Parts: sequence; structure tokens; C-alpha cells
Amino acid sequence: MPDYTSRNSWRKYRFDEMAVIINDRIDDPSEADVEYYVGLEHLDSESLTIRRWGSPSDVEATKLRFRAGDIIFGRRRVYQRKLAVAHFDGICSAHAMVLRAKPEVALLEFLPFFMQSDLFMERAKEISVGSLSPTINWKTLAEEEFALPPLEEQRRIADALADVSTYKEKLIEARIKAEQAEEALFLSLLARRPLSSKNRSKSNSIDEIGSRWPRLKMSAVADVAYGISAAVADNRDPAIGWPILTGANIALEGQLDLRKLVYHAPPSKDAFLLRKGDVLLNWRSGSQAHVGKTAIFELEGEWTFASFILRVRAGDALYNMFLWRLLNYMRKHQLFGAATSQQINFKMNAAYFRDVSIPCPTRPDQERIVGQLQPLWAAREALVRRHTEVQGLSVQLLTGDARAPR
Repeated sequence: MPDYTSRNSWRKYRFDEMAVIINDRIDDPSEADVEYYVGLEHLDSESLTIRRWGSPSDVEATKLRFRAGDIIFGRRRVYQRKLAVAHFDGICSAHAMVLRAKPEVALLEFLPFFMQSDLFMERAKEISVGSLSPTINWKTLAEEEFALPPLEEQRRIADALADVSTYKEKLIEARIKAEQAEEALFLSLLARRPLSSKNRSKSNSIDEIGSRWPRLKMSAVADVAYGISAAVADNRDPAIGWPILTGANIALEGQLDLRKLVYHAPPSKDAFLLRKGDVLLNWRSGSQAHVGKTAIFELEGEWTFASFILRVRAGDALYNMFLWRLLNYMRKHQLFGAATSQQINFKMNAAYFRDVSIPCPTRPDQERIVGQLQPLWAAREALVRRHTEVQGLSVQLLTGDARAPR
């Protein structure tokens, strides 16, 4: 690890001394004269690399132009940590900021890593406004102060982080390939066709893929209930009562994320008590991609859940692990149909969800499918753990609290 200079040499800067916002607005995307459109859905959390994109002809309304080397920072729902460095010219969502480093204060090679840090992201969350879809604005961010090392030290830190970042990106790519392999196997098992079949359907439709199995409504195979309706975002004191799981505790990958918990008084109704094996589905979110994200509750102790989660308790005919995999597939490919609507938030209500029909193999067949998927799940989880460990090294390299005192 580099032998960095004393932190006494670090200086405080306003963020607008570190970066400039590029506000080149494009009212008609089809006339932008670029090939690439980058929406927030194209950015991967915790990754500075843009791996996918759309076409300007696919979108409407005002967008922002960016150039190769600019930073695209998702200012809406910053807790998703969507930040990337463009390696081509294009246009992006107006829910992002396009930023360009001021090299006399913050090196282009250093600034994206700094903005990726917990230290910057936590500050960004603190100053975001709005409860349903918190958003950060430039005027507020511009006034925030951070401490930065001298340019020579920034370069040394950036060089070290670049090596770590290269390894992280390889882990992400390996995880993506493992996910693709797992999904291909799942579909072949659900369709009851060999994975190597040349005539395998390319359709994502559950109606087609699962057509060889009986179809049953969710209400026939599971009990579905809403969680507690209460404002709990600021209830961080465990003395309040039980931990209450919210949509933020369900990761897109299908696991529970317990890094940040909030609490609620012990529930008065048995329906609000979680049992091991319960499937938890996020039915409402500020992001369409998060509607339908699903995890399985397997925790010790007394827990409850918030109103934006549906608790799905599988009956005897339904294996919860099979349901978990199926629902996450349906979310990823937006197969909940007309259920997902947008008013202020994207949402799917319980009445509609209870009426959703799913392919329902026999219980032994469900268990067989899950058993064959387990090795690929284990491989993916190992890659996620390794990525987390490497992320910890990045934190060490950005050593210390670079946030200026308030």
C-alpha cells in the first residue's frame, strides 16, 4: 500500500472547486447526432464502467450531452450508487449529473474513485431531498466541502485504485456470466428442454416458457399480506422495538441487505410477524427496476416488515426457493404485466399480485430445479463476497475521513 503523505497536507475544497457541471441539454434526442443513450438503468451500482446502453431514437424528452471522460452521476436515488466514467460521447438521462473534473484541484483519474467512496455517497444522501424519490441538486452539492490530498498524492492513490478497480471489474464480469448461466439453466429446466437444444425459445415470457406445467394463481398457492404502514426512516434506535424490513433491505440480487436497519414497536397483529421461509416482495418503489425484487427471510429473532413489502407465505404446493427464483426472473424481465404502473412511484398492488398466475411444477420437480441451480448460486455468492472484500481494500486506499468538518 502506498506510503501517503501526512493528512496535514490535505486541504478543504467546495465541490464546485473540484468539478464543474455540464448542462448541455438536448431537447430532441433523435437529433443529438450521437449513437449512445445512457439511462440510469444502464449503470451498475459500485462500477465505474458502462457496459450497456440504448439508442437516442428509443427515448424522448430532454436529455444531457456528455463527452468521453465525463462522469455520469445518478442524482436521483443516490443510495443506488450509480456513477460511471464515459468512454464515448453520448446523451444521458436528465436524472443524472454530467460532471467534469477541475484538474487544478481534483485529477480526472482520482475524482470518480473519490465520488464512489462511502464518504461522498453518504454526504450525497444526506443532502438529497424528497421522500419517495430523493434527488440531489447541483446548487446544494456545489456548496459541500471535502478535504482532498495534494495532486501528487491523488495520482498515487488513483494509480493504486485503478489496479484494484480492474480486478473489481473482472469480478463483476464473472458474476454477470454466472448469472447468465444460471438464468439459462433455470429457463431450460422450466421449459423441460435440454440446455443445449438448438430450438430453445428465445422468448422471456413465462406463459411460453412454463407452458408445460399447470398454472395456478398466487392466491391458490400462497398467503399474501401487506406490512406495517408507518414512517420509520428515522427510527434507527434499537430501543424502539423490533427491526422492520423495508424495500431498501431487499437487494436486486435477491438477498437481504441488513447494513442499515430501522425499528418499530412490536406489531399488534400476527400477520405482521415474519417466519423463516417467508418470501418478501417489494411491490412499490421509485424505480421500476426495483418493483418485484424478492428475498427470503431466514433470520433469527423477532422481525416485522413495512407496507411497501408483500409477505408471501408459500403453501404446501409451492417451494419458497422456487418462488423466489421465479419472482426475481419476472422482475428482471418486467413480466408482471399491467401490474406495474407509475403515478408518483412504480407500484403493483396486492390484489393484482394475488391474481398473477405462475407455472407450478409438482413440489418434487420444484425442489429438483432448485437443487440443480444451487451450484451456480453458490458460485455467484462467492464472487459477490470477493467483490465486497476488494471493495474494503478500496476504502483503505482512500484512507481516513476525507470529509471536511461541518
